[in-house]
Amino acid sequence: ADNSPWLQELTLRSGELTERLRGRFAHVTSLRFVLGALEAPEVAPRERARPAVPLDAAARRAIDEAVSAIPDETLGAAARRLLTKAWRYPPDRGAVR
Repeated sequence: ADNSPWLQELTLRSGELTERLRGRFAHVTSLRFVLGALEAPEVAPRERARPAVPLDAAARRAIDEAVSAIPDETLGAAARRLLTKAWRYPPDRGAVR
């Protein structure tokens, strides 16, 4: 538990929680709660399968044209970022996700 009140609550409910877990996992006989925080696991940065495709003039014009139809400046900037990434990293048609 990350704080004392939550630790107390879990400790008081440990019997109920143990019974509920035992219904699904017969080998669970007890629960023990401690005060503390879990450390975030180290996650290696994902590598892109393919390098980015450079944008040519036609792609930039297409993005500019699409964004020009959006009157909201903030939304337009977000759309520009999204479209730029979509054009630079086109989906691999043979890949399975």
